[in-house]
Formats: sequence, structure tokens, C-alpha cells
Amino acid sequence: MQQMSTRNPKFNSSLIRMMTRVALENDAINLAQGFPDFDPPKQLLDRLAQVSYNGPHQYPITFGAVNYRRAVAAKCSEHFGRTVDPDTEVLATIGSTEAMVDTLFALTNPGDRVVMFSPFFENYKAQTIFCDCEPVFVPLIPPTYRFDANVLEEEFKKGAKAIILCNPANPSGRVFTLEEMTVIADLCKKYDVFCITDEVYEYIVYEGHKMVYMASLPGMWERTISCNSLSKTYSITGWRLGYVTACKQIMDRIKQYHDFNTVGNPAPLMEAAVTGLTLPDSYYEEFTAHYTHMKDLFCNGFRSIGIPFTEPEGTYFVLADMSPFMKKDQTDEEFCVAMAKKLGVAVVPGSSFFNEPVHGIVRLHFAKVDDTLNEALNRLQNIRKMLD
Repeated sequence: MQQMSTRNPKFNSSLIRMMTRVALENDAINLAQGFPDFDPPKQLLDRLAQVSYNGPHQYPITFGAVNYRRAVAAKCSEHFGRTVDPDTEVLATIGSTEAMVDTLFALTNPGDRVVMFSPFFENYKAQTIFCDCEPVFVPLIPPTYRFDANVLEEEFKKGAKAIILCNPANPSGRVFTLEEMTVIADLCKKYDVFCITDEVYEYIVYEGHKMVYMASLPGMWERTISCNSLSKTYSITGWRLGYVTACKQIMDRIKQYHDFNTVGNPAPLMEAAVTGLTLPDSYYEEFTAHYTHMKDLFCNGFRSIGIPFTEPEGTYFVLADMSPFMKKDQTDEEFCVAMAKKLGVAVVPGSSFFNEPVHGIVRLHFAKVDDTLNEALNRLQNIRKMLD
């Protein structure tokens, strides 16, 4: 047999998806893979029921249904403070995952350096390697997960084609301030670097913090590629509906990859999703209030139990320090598997997210109904038994 790809050894299989399998095998509460256990908005479900009979059911326009792109463009125009053209600056994708992959292929050449903050969503490293590029990491320093602008600039000085910026950030829960976003933007302009944003948690931002869109900052529209998804905002992670926005010059390149990569999105789901994209502001206010409630319930439970953690500014993730409850020489992956078996709670080992060596940090998510969260916290009361 001939040699297969040499890329594979450069990245691991997903520990997030692995922990979902461990959760299923052990009947554990899955706080590893970030999907909710509550329903999407009724308006979407009602529209989907209609579409299931009335269609469309055939191939959509490869770049996305017209009404879907128009709804996305209207939303982004409001957030970016500029008019986004639905025909030339919006592309429907299979989740933000495809949006990111198509973008990286469109922008980079083999050997290019792509900067990302660490901890990072595990997909970013693998996707960069897919493109034969070099992932470059700048640390977000625990426990507040701020970055050193001088360290970031040093990496830009060495040469960077792009930076991947997740805001609000998975897994750290950071919501980058206007000042931080301006620092990043100024460096992108100074060193001629593209900014690829992942903004899927845009509406999960807690009091005292504000979502800043990179594409809205002066001089950044021409070099920002905004990747997004409907998964989190409407609790439809299984629908796999996303989109990417960028100026026409960049979008023309991204469309080429999409056209031959996935052909198009599921036509019935796009039609139903337009209902979500046109929901009133009250939906988003209730949505944020719901997540605030879940965050408070979960974080207060952690305080009561005595598990060290960093409270998120956005997203539905918590990074917790489990090192006080780990056995000597136990890896974080071994600990997480044992935790699912002994306590019935599945979480993700921090080694999935950090380029730096970490010991004991795990990611948990709280996008669950109260009964699920309370049961998970009840099981975590026994965390000290992990030392037995």
C-alpha cells in the first residue's frame, strides 16, 4: 500500500467527540460536546413542519437560498454598521466549520503561518493543517485569559497570513473588549494580515460585557472574514446551517471552494431557518436571559462544591481546574474518562484546547435544562471520590 497523507499525524482525533462516545457508553451526563437538551424556538419547528410537506426539497442555489442570504445580510448589516450585499458578500455553509475550512483554503498557501489564541477550539488547528499551513499559538493567560499584545505582535512580525479569532471565545469564555479588538485590528492592518472570526456565540454575552464585531472596526471590512452559525442561537446544532460574510474580492475565492466541497446546504432547513433569522429583538433578550440563568445556576453550584473555575464572560463553557482531584501522574484524558465512569459526568480534557502544557483543566458546558444541570452538580458533589 502506498503511503497515505502525512498530515494526519500532525493532529489528533477530536477529544470532544470522543468524550460524547464515552458519555453514551457510561450513561453519563454529556457536558462535553456543546449542544443543548432543549428545543429550538417553536416558530422554527412550526415552519419546518410546513416545509416538510411543501418544500423546497431539491438542490438549492449553491451559494444559499436567496431568502436565507437576504436574512443573513440584513442581520450582518445591522451588526457591522454597513450594508452587506446578499448576492456578493454572503455564502451559506454547512455550519461555521465549513465556513472556516473554505476560508482557509481560499486565503492561504502551503507553509503560511496562521495565528490563533490558546486555548483554542480544537478544529482550528486541524483545519490549518488541512491546508498545509503552520498553526501559531499566542497564549491567553489563565485565570483571566488576557493576551499580551507584545507577544501577539512578535508572531505577526515573524510573518502571518491570518489570525483566527473566536469571539466570544470557546473554550475560555472571554469576550474581547473594544480595546483588545482594536489592538488586534491595528496589528492586522500594520502587518497586512487577514482576520478570520468565529462569532457563533455572539448572543451569549453576559452583563458587563459587549460583543464587538471585527468587521465593524475602521479599515477591517476589507480584511475580515466572519464565520458564523445558527446552531447556538436557535438550538439547532444538528441542522448544520452556517454562513460566511466577506467583501466580494475575498468571497469570490471562498465560493469556489464551497461549490466543489459541499454543493449546497439542505434546502428545507434553510427555508425554515429564515423564520429564526427574522425573529424580533425580544427573542434575543429572552435567549440571553436564559443563558444567564443557566450560567448562574452552574457557577454557583461549582462555588458550593469547591471546584476552582473561571466564570465565563460569554459562551456556555466553563474552564475548571480539576487538578486537586486527580491522582498523581494521571493524564487529563485518563481523568475525564474515569470521571464519566465513576461520577457519570462527561467533560473535555484541557489538552484538547491548549498548546501549552496544562494539567487538570477541563471544559464543561451548561446549555442544559435545570434538571440536567442540578443532577450534574449533584453527581459532582462526589468529585473527591476521584482520588480513591
